[in-house]
Amino acid sequence: MRERVEVSSGLVLRRWAPRDAAAVAAAFADPLMREQTSRPIGSSEDAQRWIAERADEWESGSAFAFVVVDGADAVLGQVSVGAVNRRHSVGWVSYWTTAAARGRGVASHACRVLARWAFEEAELYRLELGHRVNNPGSCRVAHAAGFSVEGLQRQKLAYDGIRYDVECHARLATDPDPDQDQAR
Repeated sequence: MRERVEVSSGLVLRRWAPRDAAAVAAAFADPLMREQTSRPIGSSEDAQRWIAERADEWESGSAFAFVVVDGADAVLGQVSVGAVNRRHSVGWVSYWTTAAARGRGVASHACRVLARWAFEEAELYRLELGHRVNNPGSCRVAHAAGFSVEGLQRQKLAYDGIRYDVECHARLATDPDPDQDQAR
């Protein structure tokens, strides 16, 4: 499977590398990002551990995380397909961007590329994702990447004692590619 994918917008998806530790630590220092990981990332060692975990997941085939970088190799975010279930050919998509990259279409471009990669190279058939209903930016990314709304999971997530509903989306390998739709 390819470990590096060029995106037509000048972005590149590649596997995380140890050299990305400072960018990981900086990204997770953002208050909006603290909920995006199960353990705090407050040091270079924490960031190195996080990168090593992504490598272990890749090697085991349980998840495939790509760092999204620009032409200068500056880290803009991540897209990944995890919770891979080979029996049913299903994976769970997640994404995040750094504060500087938000609102620029980075996540939606990267998610479209990730979906094609997951269907063609990881041989998955169904990709799922979910976002808190109070996160309209994440919903826009899902729609722009061709994911259809499938339902609502009531009060699924809890942060700081508050429960949040999650809107569920999915995309199938047989669904139209949003990039092809835009070309018409």
